[in-house]
Amino acid sequence: MTATFYKSFFLICSSFLLFSFDLPAHWFAAGSEPKKYEMGIDKGAGPQGKNAATIKSKDKHPNGFGTLMQTCIADKYLGKRIRMSGYMKSENVSNWAGFWLRVDGTNGARALAFDNMGNRPVKGTTDWRKYEIVLNVPLTASSFSYGALLDETGQIWFTDLNFEIVDNSVPTTGSCEVCSLPEQQPVNLNFEN
Repeated sequence: MTATFYKSFFLICSSFLLFSFDLPAHWFAAGSEPKKYEMGIDKGAGPQGKNAATIKSKDKHPNGFGTLMQTCIADKYLGKRIRMSGYMKSENVSNWAGFWLRVDGTNGARALAFDNMGNRPVKGTTDWRKYEIVLNVPLTASSFSYGALLDETGQIWFTDLNFEIVDNSVPTTGSCEVCSLPEQQPVNLNFEN
């Protein structure tokens, strides 16, 4: 084998390492076209040089979206209103990007509440900004899934996701099948309503 071959092989391997990201622990790639996106940790790309997760299109026309996501049980949040917040920045997002949160019923049979920021999308090139999603978690919920998504081309970075219970004075942001939470006191005990 020649020195030219080894030099070429090294450059190809180095290029692959430069353009690939490791998936963060407990997160997985999904979406309608996950293989058309690079997803993982971009070390030092977050605010103040901290790590951030990233989703970057590999194709010029992916015709779909990629998401980096997690799923967890809803027990801690049953009957509560939750706010998911996080920071995101974007570069050359051609269609849209955003955070998303979906609350599922038993066995994931149906979405009880959902918001993907489709009505307030991240587009183009933006600096770090905080975004929020607020949804109810009905007593019939079994799990919820969440993450960030990129539809079509560009790149997003996101970090510092947070979940907190909020009171009913905080308006919900998404659609929901069961939009109200149980009252704090028994109501409609004579079934007149």
